[in-house]
Amino acid sequence: MMPTCPLCAAEDAPHFHRDARRDYHRCRRCDLVFVPPAFRLSAAEERAVYDQHQNSPDDPGYRRFLSRLFAPLCERLAPGARGLDFGAGPGPTLSVMFEEAGHPMAIYDPFYAPDVSVLDATYDFITASEVVEHLFAPGETLARLAAMLRPGGWLGLMTKRAGDREAFARWHYILDPTHVAFFSAASFRWLADTLDMTVEFPAADVALLQRR
Repeated sequence: MMPTCPLCAAEDAPHFHRDARRDYHRCRRCDLVFVPPAFRLSAAEERAVYDQHQNSPDDPGYRRFLSRLFAPLCERLAPGARGLDFGAGPGPTLSVMFEEAGHPMAIYDPFYAPDVSVLDATYDFITASEVVEHLFAPGETLARLAAMLRPGGWLGLMTKRAGDREAFARWHYILDPTHVAFFSAASFRWLADTLDMTVEFPAADVALLQRR
C-alpha cells in the first residue's frame, strides 16, 4: 500500500526515490515528496540534532540568510503588525529582526519555546523559517497556522524546494535525517488554493501566502 500524503491526505503517492537510509514518495495530487512514518526519528533523536545548531541573532551571516524571508515579508507589513515565529529553534533570531523593525513578536517551538498559549492568539503574520521540512503533519499544521491569521495576514515560509528525480537524488537537503517533507512550487500552489490564500515566490526558497 502507498503511504498517505501528510500534506493533502491523498493515497496516491508512488515511490519516488531510495537512498541508503530512507524511502521517499511523491504525491500525485499536491506534489509533496515525503518520508514514510517508518523512517522518522523519535522526538529525542530530533532534539539531539537540533541541539547541535549554533544559530544566534549575533551572527551576521545567519541574519543575512534569514533576510531572504525577512526583507520581502517586512515590505508587505503595516507598521506595528504583530507576528508569531513558529519553530523559532534554540537561538531565536527572525523574531528579533522583526522586533527591531517595530513588529511585536511571539515565538513558539515544541522543544525550545513550548508555550502553547501563543497558538490560541491571532496574528497579522506568521513565519516559519526552515521548519516545514521537519513537519510530520504539514497539512494539519499549516492549516492551523493559516486559521490563526487575521484577514489579509501573511504566512511566510522558508524551505528549499524539491526538483525532479535526478536533482532530488543529488540534493544535500535530504541528507538531514530530520527533513521529512519536501515542498515544490506546485505544493505551495496546492496549499494556497486549499486554504483560500494567494502565494508569491520572492526568492528561490521563500513562499509568501496571504489570507484573502
